Amino acid sequence: MAAKAEIGWKGRTPDGERREVYARHVGGEWRFYERSRRYEDWREMADPPLADWRELLDAVERLVPRRRQRPEEPDRIRQAIRSRFPDAGI
Repeated sequence: MAAKAEIGWKGRTPDGERREVYARHVGGEWRFYERSRRYEDWREMADPPLADWRELLDAVERLVPRRRQRPEEPDRIRQAIRSRFPDAGI
């Protein structure tokens, strides 16, 4: 089974600006990238916000039943969220 290595989504910043984000699974960790316009270069995010971690968790949970993501990956993401955001309640 080949897990999907990249997961992306679109949204808005708190200021209302358009924003694209994608997360790439590299060497056992997730790296997040963002850009505000289609033809801009992707910038790596040093500390992604909790909202982006939740988007990633939701996407991975939807991919597990379709066998496009490993069954243990949602638990790994939850553990990463708990370590970065102890008050998140995940």
